[in-house]
Amino acid sequence: METKRFENRAVIVTGASLGIGRATALAFAREGARVVVADIQHDEGENTIRMIRELGSKAIYVKTDVSRETDVQYLVRKAVGEYGRLDCAVNNAGIGGKPAPIGEMPREDWDRVIGINLTGVFLCMTYEVV
Repeated sequence: METKRFENRAVIVTGASLGIGRATALAFAREGARVVVADIQHDEGENTIRMIRELGSKAIYVKTDVSRETDVQYLVRKAVGEYGRLDCAVNNAGIGGKPAPIGEMPREDWDRVIGINLTGVFLCMTYEVV
């Protein structure tokens, strides 16, 4: 019997409801990982969970806005509480923002992109490494 590389490992994947995040979560599941799907898109997150379970792996969905520290704290606590450990994390959540010349970009749009793409990774890593 072939051993899977991530058998019984606990993995968080942020932005796992669609795209690269979903593909990453499914790849970990194929290798035996127990996956925590983190995203703000609930319905698509649940679809990712269903796909993972169809592969025979365990998974939970945690609604998470990575730009919110309390959400990230809860995410990591939930992962460790569910699986007893955290072995790996892929801090994939990110957005492109609305294209605009810098002089016309609303500050709110800039803050949202920075909050998710940079602060989100910082917050995730802060709590994941503890």
